[in-house]
Amino acid sequence: METTTTVTEISVFDSSEFEKMVEDKDIRIARALVETILNNLKRKKRYFHALSVLVIQEQTVYDITIDKSEFITTLEANLPIYEKHELFEQCAEMVCALKYLKSKPKRGRPKKNLEK
Repeated sequence: METTTTVTEISVFDSSEFEKMVEDKDIRIARALVETILNNLKRKKRYFHALSVLVIQEQTVYDITIDKSEFITTLEANLPIYEKHELFEQCAEMVCALKYLKSKPKRGRPKKNLEK
């Protein structure tokens, strides 16, 4: 049975406002990314929709997705943001997720040994 997750939506006046949010490490963006990862750790899909950004001035919606191969780096990048906001229970969940992801064997063919 598939779980349904709600996608975070953020409205901004223009793209520079969103860029400022990213630069300032806005907790709403961090939460959208982290919650998407935590809700999809064991799913087989490669890309996950995490965030929709409505840019009012452009009357455009940008959908932000996360590639499963970026789960580890995204969690590591967002851990300090959660610590800054003292969201320690969620930090613990992130650390458990990181351990799980790092312990999983890599998929695909093994690399050839070129040192012959």
